[in-house]
Amino acid sequence: MSGMNGMNDVDLKITGRMLLGGVVVNGTVLVDDGRIVSVTRGLGLDDDDEAQSTAPAAARETITLHDDEVLIPGIVDTHVHINEPGRTEWEGFDHATRAAAAGGVTTVLDMPLNSNPPTLTVDALNVKKACAEHKAHTQLGFWGGVDETNLGIGMLKRLWDEGVFGFKCFLSPSGVDEYGSLAYPKLEAAMREIASFGGQLIIHAEDPRELATHGGHVTDSYRSFADSRPAECEAHAVAQVVEAVERTGCRTHLLHISCGASLNVIREAKAKGLPITAETCPHYLTIDCDHIPDGNTAFKCCPPIRSLDEQDALWAGLVDGTLDFIATDHSPATAAMKAGGLAKAWGGVSSLQVGFRAVLTEAKRRGLGLADAVRWMSENTARFAGFHDRGAIAPGMRADLVVIRPDERFTVHADELLSRNPISAFDGRVLDGVISRTMIGGVTVHADDFSEAGDPANLIRRPYATEEPAPSGSERF
Repeated sequence: MSGMNGMNDVDLKITGRMLLGGVVVNGTVLVDDGRIVSVTRGLGLDDDDEAQSTAPAAARETITLHDDEVLIPGIVDTHVHINEPGRTEWEGFDHATRAAAAGGVTTVLDMPLNSNPPTLTVDALNVKKACAEHKAHTQLGFWGGVDETNLGIGMLKRLWDEGVFGFKCFLSPSGVDEYGSLAYPKLEAAMREIASFGGQLIIHAEDPRELATHGGHVTDSYRSFADSRPAECEAHAVAQVVEAVERTGCRTHLLHISCGASLNVIREAKAKGLPITAETCPHYLTIDCDHIPDGNTAFKCCPPIRSLDEQDALWAGLVDGTLDFIATDHSPATAAMKAGGLAKAWGGVSSLQVGFRAVLTEAKRRGLGLADAVRWMSENTARFAGFHDRGAIAPGMRADLVVIRPDERFTVHADELLSRNPISAFDGRVLDGVISRTMIGGVTVHADDFSEAGDPANLIRRPYATEEPAPSGSERF
């Protein structure tokens, strides 16, 4: 393949409005062999006859976007619970990646729980890969986990060498018996071990002692549930994590930040130059605890959804860079697991298919826009995961692309979503952003339907950093 002069025919040509460098402009994208080979502003448009005559034809397919459509890079969701094997009835790879593609998500990183076995060993990772091999409709990678069962025995390094993106730990109970939490001394031991081979730790930070102190009577009121896990539980744990990072130098990521008090600690840590990143989630940014219907367990999650004041603080943290990005923390469950009231129901919000559009809608309401939502949910998440080949529309990038009608509104109906269980905290909400088409490597996987099976080539491993020795062959498993 050569440059624009004398370029051979390509697989795919897309013309129309597209998000380039944070700005929506008219342009043409050429795709060949799954990669973007050329991006040109203005070329190929109907009102530019000279450009039309010089642009090469697409050998396989030409897509001309409608006036209300915009081409964006695919969303990279780094925090998804798929629950297969062991609890496939909660979701599973087929349902999860179909829902992802329908929501504009082209890369999914699967959490090490609530599958059973959890991804605490290489054997468990291999079982998970075997389950996913023919079910992945999007790109799919895997996090490893760390608890006391695999700490200090060399297993973390073996998992890292097998391509997991890092290691998740809990400071408080995880909610499942087969995945333990780490007390603070064990957390520091995990950090030292992971730092020794340049790995990354990701942390569910809620302080167990604070939770025990504040855990009170939970009624049907969501506010009562939020009060049982108050902001100080998270902020205190975040402060303990920061101190441990300062002692160990371990690259550490704070999951699902829900309150302003945590942001203050994170700002100070970043000001010191500590290797800390942090995320928040669509439900914390778009829902508040005082407008949740009594007894509706679709909204139950840990940490809980908090007040409008906390929501405002999170948006400010995104704008000023204290929070690095947004990931869904998609954590679905069956109706039986969501039964029993707020005190007993499984905690998790199902949002993979609608999370990006929920953020887009609220961003627009706050005077932000499509470029901001894409930056926080594609560009920044890709960078965090170590990807150099996605998160933007540019030559050399994978052609993981989404066509969206950003100003068209739709109503979420939980029973029409592609997740296995029709439960959603966003049920009934009116959101901006209808997805017209999702492409993986330039191939449409979602428009009105899906192919019959997933693609084994969608299973991916952690990209190798420049200082790491790259294996022979590709970065696939």
